[in-house]
Amino acid sequence: MDNPVPPTFEVEIERLLPGGVGLAHTEGLTLFVSLAAPGDTVRVQIDRLRGKVAFASVVEVIKPSPVRVEPPCPYFGRCGGCDFQQLTYEAQLEAKVEIIRDCFHRIANIADLPEIAIHPSPKQWQYRARANWQFDPQTRQLGYFEAGSHRVCDVEVCEVLAPELQTVLEEMRAHLRDDSFPGAVKNVEVVVGDDGVSLAPAWGRFEAKNVSRRIGDETYHFSADAFFQVNQELLVPLVHEATRNARGAFAIDLYCGVGLFTVPLARRFERVVGVESNPTAARFAQMNLQAAQLKSARVITARVGDWLNGHSLAAESVDFLLLDPPRAGAENSVIKGILARRPRKISYVSCDPATLARDLKKLLAAGYSLDSVAAFDMFPQTHHVETVVHLTAKF
Repeated sequence: MDNPVPPTFEVEIERLLPGGVGLAHTEGLTLFVSLAAPGDTVRVQIDRLRGKVAFASVVEVIKPSPVRVEPPCPYFGRCGGCDFQQLTYEAQLEAKVEIIRDCFHRIANIADLPEIAIHPSPKQWQYRARANWQFDPQTRQLGYFEAGSHRVCDVEVCEVLAPELQTVLEEMRAHLRDDSFPGAVKNVEVVVGDDGVSLAPAWGRFEAKNVSRRIGDETYHFSADAFFQVNQELLVPLVHEATRNARGAFAIDLYCGVGLFTVPLARRFERVVGVESNPTAARFAQMNLQAAQLKSARVITARVGDWLNGHSLAAESVDFLLLDPPRAGAENSVIKGILARRPRKISYVSCDPATLARDLKKLLAAGYSLDSVAAFDMFPQTHHVETVVHLTAKF
């Protein structure tokens, strides 16, 4: 028997939600519609139903929104990398501010939010200085995972890749054609600096070498084995915002990575401790401090929660604490450890407004006030956004 054709519905997209999906209502259902634009009239097909909530995809744009544009990427809609190419850049920025507001209102229960200024990316395309490529040895395909799956979308040209990385991608694809691409390699991390490209795992002429990047007045060394921000064009204002007005005797930098914030903090505080669980990143952080001749800071290689709750700082007053956790946000043990240290000021750098709002709720309930919120479009053509909030202790 043939599978029945799923029903379709004509709906109007009301707005965009966290996660980048469009909101619509029909037949008593709340629809989350992927790759939509606010104001679209579209015909959608339900892909998954969960009670009165349905996840749907667009099968026809009946009346396009004024902010809808034609995506330039031929893989858009299949590749899981970008989900905002259908929007004008101005609409992308507006949507990201509203996503932050939505999360702060709904998750953190913050009624009165300060104004949220968003810093646009100097480059809307070809900005991505770091990438993670997938290789399927069965199909011999190289690219990114398809949206919502672990199937590899075979990508020849990526519109958001920095030109240096696009060149590497093309060179790697040439190895696919002559069958010299190593079948054991299934995941490739790649990053570009001012002085070349680092690739992990290393093979052939491709090296997991150290590269460097000049960010404002500082030089940072890193490699593909350690995290470094995707959009390096925005790092000067990001660092400035995250560390602004930060001065004093003692500062802590949690999830410090290669020391992006540790280095400037070490110029402002008598003593700084950076904590990072990745040994390679921690080694680069210490290297970057030494290269800058900053002896007031040291880097601890440890899980952040373990260090916070296991290291005795009870007698030491913390003037400033900065944290830049991964997308999952700060673990409960980290929030507990922060509250035990009672820092006077907190700067929280986040790449996920939902987990940021979850953690903010705990910090505000414990006696901190929200001073400011700033957004940075580190990820043009996607729904992702970087947010920096500043908190002050009221106790």
